[in-house]
Amino acid sequence: MYRFFCDHTQLQNGTFRITGEDVRHIRLVLRMKPGEEILVSCGDDWEYTCEITDLAEDEVLAKVTDVQKPGRELPSRITLFQCLPKGDKMETVIQKAVELGAAEIVPVASKRCVVKLDQKKAKARVARWNAVAESAAKQAKRMVIPTVRDVLTFPEALSYAQAAGRDSSMPEQPVLLIPYEHASGMEKTRELLSQIRPGQPVAVLIGPEGGFEETEVQAAQEAGFRTITLGKRILRTETAGMTVLSVLMYLLEEN
Repeated sequence: MYRFFCDHTQLQNGTFRITGEDVRHIRLVLRMKPGEEILVSCGDDWEYTCEITDLAEDEVLAKVTDVQKPGRELPSRITLFQCLPKGDKMETVIQKAVELGAAEIVPVASKRCVVKLDQKKAKARVARWNAVAESAAKQAKRMVIPTVRDVLTFPEALSYAQAAGRDSSMPEQPVLLIPYEHASGMEKTRELLSQIRPGQPVAVLIGPEGGFEETEVQAAQEAGFRTITLGKRILRTETAGMTVLSVLMYLLEEN
């Protein structure tokens, strides 16, 4: 079944009133009819099975027929800090990160990033990237739509991660990870990753095509990031994040 995201305010008397772009998608792209079923999520752990009862030009009505709690989200909140890659690679990174369970993606402008975005371009890109995240969340049947934040400078990204680390409201303090080609052997990385507990937030900082400058790695370590290795091969920037997220998903996924 196709998934759509709604706000709790759109649920009235057991029926969701779906509005916006989803109406066009349901009516004109999917060509759905009354009686067909869809899934609706409100950004929490609950999932609603709904039957379409009416299709108008500006809204679709879907009656709730079942409510379940499938537990599709990872027990830990994972934030991917991705230094800006060239071309449209960022869209691929976001799509795959959402599929693998990331809760938030933070674009980062580091020193060796080839891509340079002014404020206007950055705003347009972020809007596009959030649309990609929403589409991927629907396809992967996520319970939430991961957020793509505004582009941060490298120092701003470190401060953002540190602020999360100082958040006293968190039951567990985050683990901050930075894959680095000069990090020590795989045994240390395995030991570090195996110690991450379900419910413990994780932040992963991925460098651009040219890698991090040594001063950036030092600054990240001073901010609390711990270096890890991804093996003896050099991975592309769009591959590195997926590799770490795949390992974390394997380690944290609950039965």
